[in-house]
Amino acid sequence: LHLFSFLDKNSRKSLAKTCHKLLEVFQDPLLWSLLNFHSPAELKKDNFLLGPALKYLSICWYSERVKVCNIEDWMKNSFQKDFCNRHENTVNDFLLEVCNRCPNLLSLTLSGCGHVTDDCILLLLKNCPNLMTLKLENCVRITDQTLEAVMLFGGSLQTLHVDFCRNVTQTGLEKVREKCPLVMLRAERSASMIPDNKPEKKLMLEKASRKFAQL
Repeated sequence: LHLFSFLDKNSRKSLAKTCHKLLEVFQDPLLWSLLNFHSPAELKKDNFLLGPALKYLSICWYSERVKVCNIEDWMKNSFQKDFCNRHENTVNDFLLEVCNRCPNLLSLTLSGCGHVTDDCILLLLKNCPNLMTLKLENCVRITDQTLEAVMLFGGSLQTLHVDFCRNVTQTGLEKVREKCPLVMLRAERSASMIPDNKPEKKLMLEKASRKFAQL
C-alpha cells in the first residue's frame, strides 16, 4: 500500500495487472482515500476505485476549452453546443456516484466544471453530511441555490469558496455570512461579475431602471 501510494492512477492500474497479489492491493479501499482528476475525460477511465474510503476529491480542469463551457448557453453557436454536449453530464453523473458511494467525503474541490448544477451540489451536501470543505471555482451554473443548500445541509462545513462563480449574488453571500458565521467564506470575483441574463431579461432590467430613474 505504501509503494502504491506514490503512483498515479494509471501506474497503479498497470502494476495491478502483473499479479493477483498486486491486484488485491489495488482493490484495497485504503488506497483510495484521495482522488485528483485533471479533466472530465479522466472520470470515465477504469483506473481507480470509488467507495466509502474516499475523503478528499478534486476535479480541476484548466484547459482552454473550459472557456467554451463558460459561455452562456443562449450565446453558444452550434459548434460550441456540440462540444459541450459531449461531456455536459460527465461531472454531474460522477458526483451522483459519489453521493451514493462516498458518504464519508470530507473535502470537494471543483474548478472549471462549467456544467455542474445546484441540484448536484444539493444532493452531495445531503448525502455527505461530514463534508467540511467545499471549494467551487469557475463553476458558472452555480447560483444562490447552492448557498441556500449550504445553509440547510452544510452543518459540518467549515470552508466554502465560490470564486469566479458569476451567478452567485451579494445578497446570497450575505445570507451565508449571517446564518453560518463560523464558515470561512470566500467569493473572489463572484458577486461583482456580470450574471447570465438572456437579452429579453436585460431589456426588462433596463426599462425598470429607466422607470426608477424617472421616479
